[in-house]
Amino acid sequence: MRRIGATVATVGAAALVLSGCSAPTADSGLDTGTSVNVAWNQAFYSYNGATSFGNATANNNIIYMTNDWFNYYDNTPELVTNEAFGSYEMVSEDPLTVKYTIADDVKWSDGTDVDAADLLLDWAANSRSLDTPDFDPADFTDAETGEFTDAFPTDVVYFDSGAQPDSGLGLVRDTPTISDDGKSMTMVYSSPYVDWELALPSALPAHVVGKNALELTDNAEAKDAVVAAIEDGDDAALAPISSFWNGGFNFTELPDDPELYLGTGPYTISAFVADQYITLTANPDYTGANTPSIEEITVRFIDDPLAAVQALENGDVDVISPQSTSDLVTALDAVENVTVIKGVEGTYEHVDLQVDQSKSGVFNDPLVREAFLKVIPRQEILDKLIKPIVGDDAELRGSQILVPGAAGYDDSVAANGSEAYADVDVEGATALLAEAGVTSPEVCVLYASNNPRRVNEFQLIQTSAALAGFNVTDCGSTEWGGLLGTPGAYDASLFGWQSTSLAVTESGPTFETGGINNMNFFSNEEVDSVIQELSGEFDPEAQVALQQELDKLLYDNYYGVTIFQFPGVTAFSDKIEGIEPSILAPTIFWNVWDWTLADA
Repeated sequence: MRRIGATVATVGAAALVLSGCSAPTADSGLDTGTSVNVAWNQAFYSYNGATSFGNATANNNIIYMTNDWFNYYDNTPELVTNEAFGSYEMVSEDPLTVKYTIADDVKWSDGTDVDAADLLLDWAANSRSLDTPDFDPADFTDAETGEFTDAFPTDVVYFDSGAQPDSGLGLVRDTPTISDDGKSMTMVYSSPYVDWELALPSALPAHVVGKNALELTDNAEAKDAVVAAIEDGDDAALAPISSFWNGGFNFTELPDDPELYLGTGPYTISAFVADQYITLTANPDYTGANTPSIEEITVRFIDDPLAAVQALENGDVDVISPQSTSDLVTALDAVENVTVIKGVEGTYEHVDLQVDQSKSGVFNDPLVREAFLKVIPRQEILDKLIKPIVGDDAELRGSQILVPGAAGYDDSVAANGSEAYADVDVEGATALLAEAGVTSPEVCVLYASNNPRRVNEFQLIQTSAALAGFNVTDCGSTEWGGLLGTPGAYDASLFGWQSTSLAVTESGPTFETGGINNMNFFSNEEVDSVIQELSGEFDPEAQVALQQELDKLLYDNYYGVTIFQFPGVTAFSDKIEGIEPSILAPTIFWNVWDWTLADA
């Protein structure tokens, strides 16, 4: 799944079990010989979670455990600064100027120093300030895989991060400066940005990108070449640099080149079998603050929630956090010696409509979009699939922007127009199709075909929409995440967005023109303007007002519809301690370094 919260993949065939533990290694806190097996519902496929293709929870979980950064969220949730990795500070408010400094002795897992070259590449990729103007990659995207094709122009500078010029790092238009010692980078924003602490994402190794893109062999030479290309605006060098950054870190089994999975964190990738499992081993050279206790973490790919429960009961896995169903909850009640934690996740289910470049083109007409939204059986989905899990307290989510319970949520729902889709309105939908002059419009829905809950949702939508004359067809796929945003692949999508932070501007990349999470080619000048204004607004009350305005604009333009907030269920063996799920991604993995074996 690109940039999503909850997804699915194929069932893993290998079974690794919890091993016993030996005495801790001196001074490290590591219990040698220990291992934990975790079931996850989608296979890893990219070590670059900042691209539109790789931005998926299944990828970002692994990247989080194998890479440190300047900060992270705990499960409060509060932002924790990671001074062992480095520091950042606002050195000026006007203009907004931020300085990042890498701490001493921070290294990639091949022993290469992490430095400002890595940060500078991170800025170039995630600001897109050096991209070739007006280039559109849509014609070079494979409709079968979602990846760029071999026909992609070799002379174009294009970083596939979805950054926009009026928000986030896109506001840092001038090339940042690097300190003389190569440890610091200073960025100057063209206008204020409220979420500046979260603007710079986790970096990739500049020396690896430089060596592969520019056919170099020396690490220092490769770093210098990347820095020179960025500082000089050398398009001839930047084109292959951007191309390798986009696709060079995509892999579905362990690469032959270990440099493609270097990390700076407590764990490193040590084994990866396609569609089965990925294993992380404690980084022996890690000098950061989050030293792990468990030596080995294996994430097994199990898409079926009931299969995950069976694996837990059999002892094949020790931790599961699948998409919950009523059958899952019932099955867990029968499993002994496990701890079950229930709650609400930071993920919400929704249906998005492709307003352009869809498979059939029917949703280019706003009347047809409105008609389809009227026949999505939101309440039936909630009653049949969610209430059996969490009870009658389950509610429809009525906002694209605000989480239920957040300041301004109730007022936004009352005014944004979502009430028009509270109940199925076949008569209204039929009238809209007649007004549009459309008969039996075909809508192919993309969803995770190996996710039982999504299969049930699709079937309920298909049946309901047929009452108004829609011909809903099946574009379900096990590889649906990589297909999101692919031109011509489908007409509507059913999936979940997962919150990764408390950023005021977190929803911006989903709805702004060309944003990394804007997979349905939605573009609206008013929406872009509100998002831009929100990014520079520091007053909480004004922020809420702008979020409410944005929410209404999305419903006014029939962008799509929200359905429910995910019910969360995490279960783990009583042999494991320290698991405290967070509402934000990476949920159960946020404190993996605190996990221990109960008898350790």
